[in-house]
Amino acid sequence: MTSPATASNPASKRAFVIAAVMASMAMVAIEATIVSTAMPQIVSQIGDLHLYSWVFSSFLLAQTAMTVIFGKLADLYGRKPVILAGIAIFLIGSVLAGFAWSMPAMIVFRLIQGIGAGAIQPVTLTVVADLYPARERGKVQGYLASVWAISAVLGPMVGGLIIRDWSWAWIFWLNVPIGLASAAGFIAYLREAPRSARPSIDVLGAVLFTAAIGSFMMSLTYAGTSEDRAATLTAIACVVFGVLFVLQERRAAEPMISFALWSRRPIAASNAATVLSGMILMGATTFLPMYVQGVLGRAPVIAGLALTMMMVGWPSGATLAARSFYRFGLRPILVAGSVFVPAGVLFFVLLTPQSSPVLAGVGSLVAGFGMGLFSVSSLVLIQEIVTVDQRGSATASNLFSRNLGSTLGATAFGAALNYGLSHSTLSRAITSEQLRQLLDARHLAEVSEPVVRLVLHASLHLTFWAMLAIGVFIVLFASFVPHVALSHAKSPALEPLAPVED
Repeated sequence: MTSPATASNPASKRAFVIAAVMASMAMVAIEATIVSTAMPQIVSQIGDLHLYSWVFSSFLLAQTAMTVIFGKLADLYGRKPVILAGIAIFLIGSVLAGFAWSMPAMIVFRLIQGIGAGAIQPVTLTVVADLYPARERGKVQGYLASVWAISAVLGPMVGGLIIRDWSWAWIFWLNVPIGLASAAGFIAYLREAPRSARPSIDVLGAVLFTAAIGSFMMSLTYAGTSEDRAATLTAIACVVFGVLFVLQERRAAEPMISFALWSRRPIAASNAATVLSGMILMGATTFLPMYVQGVLGRAPVIAGLALTMMMVGWPSGATLAARSFYRFGLRPILVAGSVFVPAGVLFFVLLTPQSSPVLAGVGSLVAGFGMGLFSVSSLVLIQEIVTVDQRGSATASNLFSRNLGSTLGATAFGAALNYGLSHSTLSRAITSEQLRQLLDARHLAEVSEPVVRLVLHASLHLTFWAMLAIGVFIVLFASFVPHVALSHAKSPALEPLAPVED
């Protein structure tokens, strides 16, 4: 029970809802880094090292495929039931993962977690858009960006402490109190107007879309490995399911994906640039620490700090964007952010074996700042140009694009690295074991042959050039986004979603 003063203050209720949003997003955000810290110990106990990568791939696969579906369901059934369902699914996966007895079981439970995350991320951001006008929304988006930044820093620290003092199962069970507190906040303070219409669900479209995206991501996962047959079969399955999905959506009364919505110029251009920015984010996350540690010969903590600067730049850019929307407009900020991204990657291209890790950190900071500017402005822009009953789908399209970009980035830049290693004129002088030792902090002193570092430098340099080329295309797509005028309303329309009232 709340006091009359609190109940009569809609803003205070919005604050409680945002607290619930931040808790649920922190639960999902910290999961990636904290699990990465614990996985070496987990795999040492339950075995099946060859399935290691699928622990992460299954989560990302499910999250990416379900983001669009839950975004649409939020438009049909309302935000609150979808958020609560997402939290419940995520917590069920978390509890089961703590009891995982084998690697296949862990993969299945992580997939369940990914389904829940696919509901939590897009729908919580849609709630923010429903409760806050664009004038205030950017500031809230800055707070949410800070949640991701803080989670990226705290994840490895908390994971290390849990692994040292407790069972690795607590890596997953830690989500339970956070998730329950978040769900309680949504139940107590989130109010929606009743929906009289009975929605029509495109179940077949949802199934075909999930199958198409799932097989596509599996083919990317298999690409570049020895599983050529599996990569080919999943690629063929992706094409078949994709064609069937398009045919289904053209005849469905209420299609799961509105091609008319996704093809609108602001949405198409913003999402295309978002895919590419997701690729660069994954490329920097994967290969910048490798360069700092393997080529510059610095300790893992230094490599981690260089990458962490991106998590400093991101919320800074998001906060600046929030303060500048009405002064400069959405499009100029979006384009400016897109320019900062390749500018940051340029610092990576300039790295040499004699460079200071500070150069890598500066590049990471600049690229992160650009992504903060770009991500917040593109999301607010997309949410502003659609009606309330399309906002969930539009928000989900943007997050889907970012997740898809991360998957594409891991494959594309990994291929660039492998190409550089296999085509180096010095590659005959090194072995894969030497490269592995070079990236292992325990063997840094054993790898004294400079040719090993030179080959890795050349290969990663090629990868950074590929990232820079992708960054140029981000600017190109961002330039196609038209000007969008922001509403000057000081309070949002409260028909679909309202703060608690007396």
